[in-house]
Amino acid sequence: MTLQSLFDCQWPIIQAPMAGAQNHKLAAAVCNAGGLGSLPCAMLDASGLRAELAALKAKTAQPFNLNFFCHTPAAAEPQQEAAWRNSLAPYYHELGVDPASISAGAGRQPFSDEMAKVVEECRPAVVSFHFGLPCAELLARVKACGAKVLSSATTVEEALWLQEHGVDAIIAQGLEAGGHRGHFLDMDLSRQCGTFTLLPQIVAAVRLPVIAAGGIADAQGVRAAMALGAAGVQIGTAYLCCPEATTSAVHRSALRSPQARHTALTNLFSGRPARGIVNRLIREQGPISPVAPGFPLATAAIAPLRAKAESQGSGDFSPLWAGQNASGCKNIGAAELTAELAKGFVAR
Repeated sequence: MTLQSLFDCQWPIIQAPMAGAQNHKLAAAVCNAGGLGSLPCAMLDASGLRAELAALKAKTAQPFNLNFFCHTPAAAEPQQEAAWRNSLAPYYHELGVDPASISAGAGRQPFSDEMAKVVEECRPAVVSFHFGLPCAELLARVKACGAKVLSSATTVEEALWLQEHGVDAIIAQGLEAGGHRGHFLDMDLSRQCGTFTLLPQIVAAVRLPVIAAGGIADAQGVRAAMALGAAGVQIGTAYLCCPEATTSAVHRSALRSPQARHTALTNLFSGRPARGIVNRLIREQGPISPVAPGFPLATAAIAPLRAKAESQGSGDFSPLWAGQNASGCKNIGAAELTAELAKGFVAR
């Protein structure tokens, strides 16, 4: 089965869900251009998601994807949090931030009964998950709504696990991909490999359609992925400079600069490895810090530094999420970018 028939869309192009850098506007633009637009839901509560869904449905009648996280939130450990804030103390002093004013906050929530109720109400065409899958009961409720289910695999073992647990297609997330790694069976980063190494291995190992993600930024990259057996592609970084994205000014500036050529996997901004453009915080504190609290607890202590620096036009403390190939970032509409990417399928 092709992804076009699976998702009922024109092109097997999935706009990667990017929490914090987009809302319904980007998803709708991609949907209306024939791709599968995605709405990131991990930073929304149920009422916020319902509002975004209403706005999305007002802009498109095409199928769309809702994306959720499936992590187990780390338990708060006061000693570790104290060590983490102590490591950031010089920055608080430099930027005039009072550490006592910083409140704890989870930031990202895993898929829950409350969110499953929203899925049951809106019955989306596609629901995708990151960090594995939810429990069997919640997954069954999603599938009962008629939604096709996707999830990310960063190893062949994860792909096989996902196949055994009932997904309809697998996203092969290569090491080049921006944002959070989707690994869930093994946290060993040495087991992670690049997209064009991972993709053919997963294609050979599973019976399901495989979607390539990571380092694909243009029609040529799309053609390369298809030549290696991909049924479609998931692309995020290239959409970050589209006017429909909510990407911050400092993030857009970094994406269009030589700075974007240097990215790293870092746990500093959330507590879990994610790929972003190297900035001051990553250079001085990481990229991987042993004192950063687990996901998503590291976020709270960084947030006021980010806000203060960004108000001064600096991205020194911002999570500048990006893949290793930002060459596709252009200040063009998401529909135009989707059409350019689709040329990779037309040529094939």
